[in-house]
Parts: sequence; structure tokens; C-alpha cells
Amino acid sequence: MYHPSPNLLQCLYSPQRIAAVVHVLAEEGISASRALGATNLRRADLRDSSVRVSYRQVETVFRNAMRLSRNPAIAFRAGERMHVMAYGMYGYAMLSSPTRVGVIDFAAKYGRILGTVADIDFTRRGDTVSCLLEPLLSRDPADDVYRFALEFAFATYQTLSRDVHGSAFRFSKLSAAYAPPPHAGTYDRIFQCPVEFGQRKNALEFDAAWIDRPAVCPDEMTRAMAVRIYHQLLDPGAQDDGLAADIRRRLVEHPGRFPSIEAMAAELAIHPRTFRRRLQLQRKTYRQIVSEVRMQLAVGYLRNTQMTNDEIAARLDYSDAANFRHAFVRWTGKSPSDFRDDRAPGIAAGGQKSLAVVPN
Repeated sequence: MYHPSPNLLQCLYSPQRIAAVVHVLAEEGISASRALGATNLRRADLRDSSVRVSYRQVETVFRNAMRLSRNPAIAFRAGERMHVMAYGMYGYAMLSSPTRVGVIDFAAKYGRILGTVADIDFTRRGDTVSCLLEPLLSRDPADDVYRFALEFAFATYQTLSRDVHGSAFRFSKLSAAYAPPPHAGTYDRIFQCPVEFGQRKNALEFDAAWIDRPAVCPDEMTRAMAVRIYHQLLDPGAQDDGLAADIRRRLVEHPGRFPSIEAMAAELAIHPRTFRRRLQLQRKTYRQIVSEVRMQLAVGYLRNTQMTNDEIAARLDYSDAANFRHAFVRWTGKSPSDFRDDRAPGIAAGGQKSLAVVPN
């Protein structure tokens, strides 16, 4: 698929990729000021949710890393830090996708909005899924930043895939258009699959069975990152604790799942009758809590992403966009499109906070 060249100078993207590189350089004792040299960025900018960076600044940090680091595999180490929740509400949306195929489609559709360093196209042929990657920072396979960007992207997509499919996920083949680098042996250790250099295209392949399987339970790292959404998005508007707060956390920790009251009671090891009685003491109902969580997540998606109503509806477990729209009007008095236009600052103010994982 043809992708037009991006504008490398527009500051449109959150700085997670730069933050990841700065973090791994810091582990080598290299200061943030040196890592950020010639970018006009400061370390504090990497924690500022309002800061946006350009692809040119990303490229500059990549080149700084190649010059400063003693580790030839630094791009892999930085890419491995790009867990799904580093993408904020977009990352949460990926985890909330109703199907694993939906995750792939979502990642491809919103790649440039997320500031990924390589365009990606997915195709499925029989039992094999192929991911074709084209770096955005350089079109020359002989350019070191071309290789660095792809190494970062290869490691990123492996990390994302394991977040979505489970830690046992493996690629079945990796192909790269550039010549074997001096650290080619590192590829075998990191990806544990056949690796071919000097190919016509850059590609990752994996068994289609991975996307045909049901979703896995979030691992501890993903669950911990999802809890950040609870504190940053839901907690500001929640005036409860105890069982109601436990339910909210459980709903957020399992993206896209809104189980029945009986199922939730079983998850929390509470008899349904006791479950209802305890909520009554808090003057809450399970249906009310689920509705509140859905509303806050909807606000987060509308504030922080360009997702369509259909995409949001699917991730909030509505049968279609019309049902989601009716619910949103009932919650806020506004349609989703009007809310997005107005940004309605009085509702769920916490939803606009950045959820990026930025090093301390």
C-alpha cells in the first residue's frame, strides 16, 4: 500500500519514543541533555502532556543514540520499552479491541497519528500473517537511521504483540532490507526466529493462530499500567471506595469486558446477594458503576483520540454506534460529535491527562 511521505518538521506527536531512548541512554550514564542535543527539548518536556515533537526531532535523538551509546543494540532496548499503555487511550483502545484482528487493524490505521517510526501494512495468507514495514525517517537501507528505526520498530511490535497475545508470542520470520549489521547475532537472541537480511522488503511474519485465539488475561505489567488509567481518568470523578472502587478497578484492568453482576461477584469471590447488599450500603448499583466507567472511558477516547463512534462503541461493548450515541447523550446531554467539538471541560477533567509512560 502506498503511503505519502510525512512532514518531518511538524510537531504533532507525543514524545514517548524519545523518552524511551533517553531512558536507555541514562542507564549507560549518558545525560538527557546530551541525548536530546540539537532537538530544543529538555528532559522536563518528556513529562509534559502538552508537548508535541516532530519526526525530525525523533531522528535527531536516534542519531544521537547511535553516536553516544556503547551498545549496538540500543534501538532494541528502547523499542522494548514501548508497551501498549505507552500510547495512552490509543493503547487502551488496542487492548479493548473485540477481536485480535481488530488490534492489528487499529494499529495500522492509527500508526501515524501515534507517531510510529515505520508505516505498517498487514496481510493474511492462509496460516501466516505478514507485517510489512517502511521506515519514515529515511528511505535508504544503507542509512544507519533506516536500520535503527526498523530495529526500534521490530522490538516495539514484538512488545505490543506480547502485551496483546501473551508472553509466549513469537514471530516466525523477520526480513530486513539492509545488510547484516555487526550485531546481527543479537536478532537471534531477541526474536528467536529465522532472520534474513538484504531482502526486498522489511517484514515480520507470525502464525495466524495468534489472532484467532481469544484474548489473554492482562499480565501484571499491563494490569499495573491500566490501573494508571483508573487513577488518572476515573478516580477524579469517583467519590466512592470499598467495593464500588474495587469494581471500577476490575473493569479498567480488563479492557473491553463488562461482565454481568453475577460474573463480577464471582471474580471478587463474593456471593451475589452479599455483593448487592454491600453496594446498597454504598448507595450504588452495579449497573450504575458500569455506566459511569463506560462514560469516563468514552470521554477519554473522545478527548484524546480520533477514534470513530463505531470504534468507541465496540470497545465499550455496545452493539452499534447508535446505542453508544444514545447512552452518551443520556450521560452528558451532548452527542459524541458535539462533545468532541466543544471539549466540554467540565466533564471528567482527568481524562485529558497524559497516560504515557515516561522515565523518572
